[in-house]
Amino acid sequence: MTYLKRLFMLLVLLMMLMKAGAVVPVYAWTGWDEKTTAQNLLKQFKDWKKRGVVGVCVNCGFNLDRIREASHMAHKAGLEYHAWIPTMVQGGLDSTWYTVNRLGQSAYSHPAYVDYYKTLDPRNPQVQRYLVGKFTEVAQLPDVDYVQLDYIRYADVILARALWDKYGLIMNGEYPAADYCYCDSCVEAFKRQSGIDIRKVTDPSKIKEWAQFRCDNITRLVNMIAEAVHHQGKKVSADVFPGPDSYARWMVRQEWNKWNIDAYFPMNYNDFYEEPASWLRGIVAEEVKSVAGKNTPVYSGLFICHDWQNKKAVVDPENSGLLPSEIELAVRGSMESGAKGVCLFTPQSMTEEHWKALQSAIK
Repeated sequence: MTYLKRLFMLLVLLMMLMKAGAVVPVYAWTGWDEKTTAQNLLKQFKDWKKRGVVGVCVNCGFNLDRIREASHMAHKAGLEYHAWIPTMVQGGLDSTWYTVNRLGQSAYSHPAYVDYYKTLDPRNPQVQRYLVGKFTEVAQLPDVDYVQLDYIRYADVILARALWDKYGLIMNGEYPAADYCYCDSCVEAFKRQSGIDIRKVTDPSKIKEWAQFRCDNITRLVNMIAEAVHHQGKKVSADVFPGPDSYARWMVRQEWNKWNIDAYFPMNYNDFYEEPASWLRGIVAEEVKSVAGKNTPVYSGLFICHDWQNKKAVVDPENSGLLPSEIELAVRGSMESGAKGVCLFTPQSMTEEHWKALQSAIK
């Protein structure tokens, strides 16, 4: 046997051994509340790292002091840090910056579903400058590895099926109160582009160009932010709806496979779609295929049920999620479909039974 053949066989064996010992990367979404301190964050981070977590996505909004503190603690614990920030949902800004629904109502004064759904208009140049500036400031902090865009979308024109009962809705179409944006600027821009006055259309949901116009508005804004963050030498990740074709594009105008970012975190919360844990295999396969040409990692978001022993009594899907017995199926389905890891929402919801199941699944 020649030297080159022996070397090749050795390399193949080494790769097989590495693959056999591979551990699934685990990320975690968490937030900063009134009880949070740098020290208790550090304690949590160290504990999660021992359990397999490699990175944390922490919601401090645009509070630079908190981001600076949290990112420093993450690095101290040996974790990657994503500054997780709700992007289009912002309160207290100029009232002219907000989206307008088909009824002519501004999200500033008439938000859809819940009071905090005050969604900004991604086409508004002032909104664009504001967000690019804010994310640039975050990216300049030394311990921030990624900025993470959350709520980077329009309000849900159609809610996930399991939420219909919660809000007393039957959403078999796009309803005017949750259909954005019909401000003068957007309507005129679309008319110039397509020749269609969308306000005169009986059913705007039938106009594919109108849906695409909104998708493109979000994509344009994301790519502006990404360019600014990349200029600072940092990366961009984003929390997105599943799909994108199966859900994200038509529910929230997210055509996220066109975004120039560095990691995708689809929120594959099966209970919200009244689907079993086995559903993750198919939806992750779609997500990975949608960005196949980009070589950009997909991390499958898992929603955890804390009170799992009483799950059958849970009415609100936002308190539902994966049982410990479903963790293996969710992780395996995600990874075998091409995901590069998983992300937990939230580690605080993980019981010891969940952690034990995760330890088995990720190895």
